[in-house]
Amino acid sequence: MPDALHVPMREVPGRLASIPRDRPIVVVCHHGERSAFVAELLARYGFEDVFNLAGGIDAYASVDPSIPRY
Repeated sequence: MPDALHVPMREVPGRLASIPRDRPIVVVCHHGERSAFVAELLARYGFEDVFNLAGGIDAYASVDPSIPRY
């Protein structure tokens, strides 16, 4: 994900100003549970076009074999 902004979950509340509001946001974690929480948090802070990658990067790896599964 070349244009990805990596923000650890615990840092999201303190880094809201660094998260762009002018484009869609896809939140990703390993299995999709923590990222769902973060996507909900961003929506509560007024971010629009926020999406959670259902199943996480683990599920995405089944679609894109170049992504290693762990």
